[in-house]
Amino acid sequence: MAGSLGIRIRMARQRKKMTQGELAAELRVSRSAVGNWESVTGISPSSARLIAIALATEVSYEWLATGRGEPSLCEDWTPAADAELVDDPVERSLLHAFRHARSATRRMVLQMLEARATARM
Repeated sequence: MAGSLGIRIRMARQRKKMTQGELAAELRVSRSAVGNWESVTGISPSSARLIAIALATEVSYEWLATGRGEPSLCEDWTPAADAELVDDPVERSLLHAFRHARSATRRMVLQMLEARATARM
């Protein structure tokens, strides 16, 4: 696990070569808000704000929020803001299981789905 949430926010910002002010401007918050999130004061951004931070810094939301996995995104990632709302309970359950699966299992599922989609063309 990569330290506290504040440390991961700072790491994500620095990976993107952004200042606190630049990240604050992109998120439409004050620079001091970013500073507070990155400090050890225990002030944490909301889940919606964490998604915005992950999008702005182009890191994995799971890594940012929990420290699990890798901060890097795959080359063809789709921002959460562009995704459709999942309102089907079965689809939501499958998506939840997929997101909590190990990386190797996710790759295997994606390869299987890609092979099936390619076969339909």
